Amino acid sequence: MAAAAGLRALGAKGSGWLRRDPWAPLTTGFCSGEPAGIGQPEPGPRPTIARQRDGIRTTILSDQKRRNARNALSLAMLKSLQSDILPEAESQDLKVMMLIQNHPVPIIAMVNGLATAAGCQLVASCDTAVASDRSSFATPGVNRGLFRSAPAAALGRAVPRKVALEMLFTGEPISAQEALLHGLLSRVVLEERREEETMRIARKVASLSRPVLSLGKTWA
Repeated sequence: MAAAAGLRALGAKGSGWLRRDPWAPLTTGFCSGEPAGIGQPEPGPRPTIARQRDGIRTTILSDQKRRNARNALSLAMLKSLQSDILPEAESQDLKVMMLIQNHPVPIIAMVNGLATAAGCQLVASCDTAVASDRSSFATPGVNRGLFRSAPAAALGRAVPRKVALEMLFTGEPISAQEALLHGLLSRVVLEERREEETMRIARKVASLSRPVLSLGKTWA
């Protein structure tokens, strides 16, 4: 049986989800601060909360120190997320997006709200992504006099070049339906169905051959 992984993020504007798994019969996720009801959270005051059950790991982004931006990808959040994705990694370099792309298990993002800047990059870096119909995506760096290459590269791989450049040049958000149309998302569902649909996909992935999935991800 393969292990699946997930990732979900929650902030002032909502939550998002992601799945992954590199170890034993477990899956991984990246989740919001909402109680997922999956397994038991790992101890310690970390900005991410990892839960694992039935071959599925879920990681919740919820930094209680940042009351108005609990899923903001701060340095502490990235370090914690990297530890959740690959705890045995020896390197201390923060290459979270690369870990996601090179991870042997499919990683699924679940989004509910605004995914902006590095959050948008995170969704673009995942293998597949489910979002609620109230979600939106943006790379607003240009509005602050910044043009960040990392989100630009990830976005450029996920959507057509002209769509990516319009987002990068204007900083304006696109809706979930637009993101689905352009390939940033794989599914858009009603807000109340986002976790149900993400778990359905994760369970299907976790039931399949892990070596085959890993090989497929290498070729994708």
